[in-house]
Amino acid sequence: MRIVIAGSSGFLGSHLVDALHDRGHDVTRLVRRVPTAPDEAAWDPGSGTYDRAAVHGADVVVNLAGSPTLGNPHSAQWARELRESRVASTRVLARAVAEAASPPAYLAGNGISYYGDHGDQVLTEDSDSRGHALLTDVTRDWQAAAQPAVEAGARVCYLRTAPVMDRRAAPLKLLAPLFRAGLGARLGSGRQHMPMISLRDWVDAVVFLTEHETVSGPVNLTCPKTPTNAEFTKALARAVHRPAVLPVPSVALRLGAGAMAPELLGSLNVRPAALEAAGFEFSDRDVTAVLTAGLR
Repeated sequence: MRIVIAGSSGFLGSHLVDALHDRGHDVTRLVRRVPTAPDEAAWDPGSGTYDRAAVHGADVVVNLAGSPTLGNPHSAQWARELRESRVASTRVLARAVAEAASPPAYLAGNGISYYGDHGDQVLTEDSDSRGHALLTDVTRDWQAAAQPAVEAGARVCYLRTAPVMDRRAAPLKLLAPLFRAGLGARLGSGRQHMPMISLRDWVDAVVFLTEHETVSGPVNLTCPKTPTNAEFTKALARAVHRPAVLPVPSVALRLGAGAMAPELLGSLNVRPAALEAAGFEFSDRDVTAVLTAGLR
């Protein structure tokens, strides 16, 4: 298959490119500079320009572009860039897909924060979106930006990605040293559900969606058994052989984390219903397996 990827230089994108190459696919990476390699094509989401031959000739377009979610949660500029980078890139590629004579499939990056805090309620792709936390609002706009591709009749998948647990990337890259230093702690009550996925399951799932033309719509990229924050804290402490008994008070988190506090204290008890119904098999189904894979 001919696959075009935006955001290929990022942590997830680079691993996805390698996996697609391993399976024999022809991958073109969209870059925001003059291309210097045969597998590169230029685009500029700010101006809305893109390599028409590359995108229109693709079987699948994958968009993983967007500014880092780590930043100053008290900064209006950071929040604006977080939103605009995702919405603009998604809209440009959705329109590009829509303008193709034969629209390619579009796998549009998105986040598990779409649902908002639902307490203990089990969430599937059919569940509603609640509240107005920063990332919840961003993911709604992010998804809406793909609408031109939907209206053109393209197969569109919204990749509602949970935090990917791997020692080389946030959040585990930040948390593991803290826990090894004996500074691990549950957040608030610890009863909030905390979705996550291993890197290998995320990559395998996106490859699966690339190759399986029957799957469309929202897709939860998260392990099948979502732990609570207390369960995650206990599992990570056990994995690094250190205690973690003290909590971080909710009030301190709200003050320190600002606009990102709902991501730490909100509860998302999510299930990957669409993937499981399609026959995808997870390698890491619970928090222990996810952390074991992520810490290798």
